[in-house]
Amino acid sequence: MLIQPYQLYVERTDESRNMARFYAMTIEPNLFGEVCLTRRWGRIGAQGQMKVQHFARERDAVAAFLDLLRQKRRRGYRVTPSAARH
Repeated sequence: MLIQPYQLYVERTDESRNMARFYAMTIEPNLFGEVCLTRRWGRIGAQGQMKVQHFARERDAVAAFLDLLRQKRRRGYRVTPSAARH
């Protein structure tokens, strides 16, 4: 069982490069007792792509979540005011 909910939605936009991207992550349990890190990404306004990783322990999923968060922040992704509705 998860100790606390984990979810994140960030965006990266650059009008000069016609870039409008989003990246979303959640950590949730599945019916089999595994912890799943679900990632969605793509162009803002599109459905985008999705990938689900399964972990036996919550701590491993959280470590992957935090590592991906660091990568995205380095690349310029930021939480936006509109992110509160996602």
